[in-house]
Amino acid sequence: MEYENRYHLAHSSEYDCLLFDLDDTLYPLSSGLALECGQNIKEYMVQKLGVDKEKLIELSNLLYKNYGTTMAGLRAIGYDFDYDEYHSYVHGRLPYQNLKPDPVLRNLLMSLPIRKVIFTNADKIHAVTALRKLGLEDCFEGIICFETLNPTHKSTVSDDEDDIAFFGPTTTPSSNSKIFDIVGHFTRFNTNVGLPKTPIVCKPQEHAIELALKIANIDPQRTLFFEDSVRNVQAGKRVGLRTVLVGTSQRVKGTDFALESIHNIREAIPELWENDVMKSEVSYPSKLSAAETQPVLA
Repeated sequence: MEYENRYHLAHSSEYDCLLFDLDDTLYPLSSGLALECGQNIKEYMVQKLGVDKEKLIELSNLLYKNYGTTMAGLRAIGYDFDYDEYHSYVHGRLPYQNLKPDPVLRNLLMSLPIRKVIFTNADKIHAVTALRKLGLEDCFEGIICFETLNPTHKSTVSDDEDDIAFFGPTTTPSSNSKIFDIVGHFTRFNTNVGLPKTPIVCKPQEHAIELALKIANIDPQRTLFFEDSVRNVQAGKRVGLRTVLVGTSQRVKGTDFALESIHNIREAIPELWENDVMKSEVSYPSKLSAAETQPVLA
């Protein structure tokens, strides 16, 4: 492959690419960003969408469970909103000051003579901001983010199989339809009525992962996928990726490796360095910029 020449990889190298989730993967859950993000999402649902506070927790849990992200679920059941406004509200107020430069991880990443790409469900501004705070902005070739997989605000969902959501048989609400009562749906156990589709493409949809691989020209058979989400890891495994669950040392179904921390990568997967024929650090020519860098450079 072209990247083997570019990075002078040994022909016997098992991997061509390392695909990394960002949040709670490259930095720990203890940073508090995930908790704040969840609170911001719930506040947005109440303040901007008029969701009943009494149903908020149950609704949030059902949307996340059945659609992969709360945002995808909200769109599926009929809420329409500006994606940039949503991301600004949810991510723009996060305590990024909790993220500190991580020279240990930076050195590990820079020592790996393999393509490294970020794959996140979050928006590009959040991804670039977090990477800058961690001091990792020039450690990755590019970012596959929300805008990469959702380049336009789609108000409807086609009947094409490529648009299928990750959970179950579906029905398609029009942009003018009333809000689908997903809480009542599961309360009544009405299995004859399918869940609505979401127009949003995101992990853990297998189609989302396949699309990301296609966009970035990544061979799943020669790629390690690092994720903190079990269901995202398992979806990655189903499309042919080698998988690494981050945040626990306990392997589960669908994982090839498990790391308590991303800092344990060298101890857990030493073969990544065994064919290291490059003596200098691997860096990328320009740092990631929300204004200048495309969502993915592939």
